[in-house]
Amino acid sequence: MPRYRLDIEYDGGPYNGFQAQDGLPTVQGAIETAIHAFCGETVRIAAAGRTDSGVHATGQVAHVDLDKHWPAATVMNALNAHLSREGVAVLDCLAVPDDWHARFSATGRKYLYRILNRPGRPALERGRVWHVRKPLDAGAMQAGANHLVGHHDFTTFRDLACQSRSPEKTLDVATVRRVGAEVHLVFEARSFLHRQVRSMAGTLVEAGLGRWTPDDVKAALEASDRTACGPVAPSDGLYLTGVSYGS
Repeated sequence: MPRYRLDIEYDGGPYNGFQAQDGLPTVQGAIETAIHAFCGETVRIAAAGRTDSGVHATGQVAHVDLDKHWPAATVMNALNAHLSREGVAVLDCLAVPDDWHARFSATGRKYLYRILNRPGRPALERGRVWHVRKPLDAGAMQAGANHLVGHHDFTTFRDLACQSRSPEKTLDVATVRRVGAEVHLVFEARSFLHRQVRSMAGTLVEAGLGRWTPDDVKAALEASDRTACGPVAPSDGLYLTGVSYGS
């Protein structure tokens, strides 16, 4: 049974997250419907990450097993044709070995969180950024983010509904930089806890607004207590931008 890797981007705004749910629009549901329309097969795809409702992706990866061998370009073009009215697009398609898995073969994931930091509200980027009107100190945010890098118990930044067996994760990268009117937060790790990125982003904004010090971020992390977390950032500004495979 041939297996295909799908590189995907989507606007998460219209969807109730990635994972298929009965009676609700989801990214997975849209792709599986397109597959059925293309080749008549009812399949279940597997993704590198199950993004929440409203979260976007420019570098999501999934795989699908089909009964028939198709040229990879045919699969990509056919799916895009059937997704033309959806906020989902297949950027690339590759044939992969049977033991390759979009989730379990992944060795890293990268997220971007976009904050529009200006008095005026977004018009063109509405639903794609978190609008913070008051000025943010990106330097203070970076100082706070530095405390998060490394192997830690991230219970403070873990959603209560998280199903991960352990709150311990290794955060490889946490950077903050100003890009014009926006502040961009980039996080990289092998894997993340449920809503960890949004929880860290919301907490770092508190430091950027001067409500917290960078050392307060460290204290919150070390508390290993969900109640020590700052406000959770909205889903609008979050993007899964890449998944890495190999060493």
